[in-house]
Amino acid sequence: MPSESRLMIAASERDANMLYAAGMFADDALIYLRLNGRSHLIVSDAGLGRARKEAAHCRILPAASLMERLRKAGHKKVTPAHLAAEVLKGNGLRKVEVPVDFPLGYARELRDVGIKVKPVQGEFFPEREIKSAAELKKINAALVMAEVGLSEGLNTLKNAKIARDGKLVWRGLPLTADRLRAVIDAAVVQAGGVSARTIVAGGRQGSDPSQVGHGVLRANQPILIDVCPRSRKTGFYADITRTVVKGRATDAVRKMYRAVESAQELGLSLVRDGAEGRALHRAIIESLKQAGFETARRNGRLEGFVHAAGHGVGLDLHEAPRLNGQSRDRLRVGQVLTIEPGLYYPDIGGVRLEDVAVVTRHGARNLTKSEKTLEL
Repeated sequence: MPSESRLMIAASERDANMLYAAGMFADDALIYLRLNGRSHLIVSDAGLGRARKEAAHCRILPAASLMERLRKAGHKKVTPAHLAAEVLKGNGLRKVEVPVDFPLGYARELRDVGIKVKPVQGEFFPEREIKSAAELKKINAALVMAEVGLSEGLNTLKNAKIARDGKLVWRGLPLTADRLRAVIDAAVVQAGGVSARTIVAGGRQGSDPSQVGHGVLRANQPILIDVCPRSRKTGFYADITRTVVKGRATDAVRKMYRAVESAQELGLSLVRDGAEGRALHRAIIESLKQAGFETARRNGRLEGFVHAAGHGVGLDLHEAPRLNGQSRDRLRVGQVLTIEPGLYYPDIGGVRLEDVAVVTRHGARNLTKSEKTLEL
């Protein structure tokens, strides 16, 4: 790790870097400092006991004693930035590195008391990209939560009836995207996860990769299901997508599905130490083009393969490495990432398949166990 002094002020419940650094969840802002290679955590009295247990790798500093010292020195209003500055000055330091998204207000307060702030360009903790065996185990656990939710959703679709008008009916009521999403999310919660914007997009709604979906689901149309839960216990994410049809898929959808499936297999085969993210992305574009699906702009809208080939997964749902057309990231052993080609057309809908894999010395090891079946 770099030797420069570093500072973060954030709630670890919502900031992956803070969770990584502190190793404990907190709804309120924590103050993390790395000084001379050692981690320090400024914590309120209410959190001292838990911090000493869950963040034992840090030197725990009581916020109350620092506040008392500052008030005796004449400070009427003491903010987290003032507490951090007091520790920095106590260690003879007048400059500190912070994340690029460091709050502007805190940066100004630090500068007002003589602390120079320097934003770090790029990843604040680049070492987060390489997952340890313990971290990989946590991602696998989150992936199980995703697969449990997906399985419940697919079982619901299998058990749904097809009404005469083509609408799906489950337990005597229309099966809507919201009802199916609720089934998936409930299963994720029971497995120990928190759902993060589960997608259930039927028919033409699936032509927008980020459309969460709404309304009654119909037979013989593609239904795109994307499940990306976060583990309540560890904070790690997983991400999995399947596209299914209740009934019979059209020839056009079958052709799209075969092309996406082949492109994903190609993408996984290209995952290796040193591979460039943009090269993998371009290979998937070419694979889909060879299958008859060229990405192009029509009527002012991009159609075909319209998003990145994949992304890193960890304490953030989307993190390095990036697998898109502009990425210069190179894959390294220990990274965990998705491979998720897709095709999107407004008159048909969308088809996407997404698996999670880890980069090993021998290529990709697919961590996803859920089978791929188009028709239910």
